[in-house]
Amino acid sequence: MAFPAGRIGKRLVQVAVTLFGLLLLTFFIGRVMPVDPVLAIVGPDADHSTYQQVYHQLGFDKPLWTQFGIYLSGLAHGDLGNALLTGKPVTQDILRVFPATMELATLAILLGAGAGIPLGVLAAAKRNSLADYGVRIISLAGYSTPIFWVGMMGLLVFYAWLGWVGGAGRVDFSLDGQVTRHSGFMLIDALIAGNWEVFRNALNHLILPASLLGFHSLAYISRMTRSFMLAQLSQEFIITARVKGLSEWHVLWNHAFRNILVQLLTVVALAYGSLLEGAVLIETVFSWPGFGSYLTSSLMLGDMNAVMGCVLVVGMIFVVLNLLSDLLYQVFDPRTKV
Repeated sequence: MAFPAGRIGKRLVQVAVTLFGLLLLTFFIGRVMPVDPVLAIVGPDADHSTYQQVYHQLGFDKPLWTQFGIYLSGLAHGDLGNALLTGKPVTQDILRVFPATMELATLAILLGAGAGIPLGVLAAAKRNSLADYGVRIISLAGYSTPIFWVGMMGLLVFYAWLGWVGGAGRVDFSLDGQVTRHSGFMLIDALIAGNWEVFRNALNHLILPASLLGFHSLAYISRMTRSFMLAQLSQEFIITARVKGLSEWHVLWNHAFRNILVQLLTVVALAYGSLLEGAVLIETVFSWPGFGSYLTSSLMLGDMNAVMGCVLVVGMIFVVLNLLSDLLYQVFDPRTKV
């Protein structure tokens, strides 16, 4: 079940080159952005000497390659620098905000994959039927509707009008701070503390943004599942299985679906990675204090230490998910072993 040494070495080189390219591109784009991080620190009313002092302290008077080299040197020692937005180490900030996004994205992908895969299988099994058209319409709506508009409409209908769910934030303001932070996951921390009021309130706030994100991923996952299943259902071994008298359920799930598991692993992994790094608009609409909101605020401020730290995290997320997919390939498809 282990990876061959040559394959591991090749993958590590690819990872290093990819992450270096991401950092290099982000760094130099950040330096040419029309945002002055020095002004964000000292304010527009600061005198010239104060501006120059901070400019020098941040190292902006050095050549770009020198600045990038200093950053890489710190990165090699686990130092991502300090964030201009909070004045704290970027690593500490990311560890603080990332669990909120991960909690949101995890529930979203569970909802999206849990509904999207069966719907995709149903659409393929009932091709060109009303069920197929219905799934395709749902998929098209979820894939093409702007997520920020869906978020605002969801708040308007389910929170303001019906009162079925909580509003903005992770919990009501009156309950904020009642649970000691252990993991950063509000639901888990509430369970650890045995505070069922906070748990119910946090779940009430989580369910709407997670469902909307899940609906967006459902659209992608159901479309891909339908496509994969249609390709399998046209194969000769499926016709043979039906001729043998096997039930349609057995043919669908034990023959056709089993053969697309490897492909679906990649689809779900990439969808999960996209949710982790791309929930910016939903977090903005719902005032969710997560990774996306932190990245957006850092970009607006021109805080490149924070932005590059976030880029590095996003890159590592996709690297880990791809490696996990490769490992699971070997579990579900022995033909991938080399």
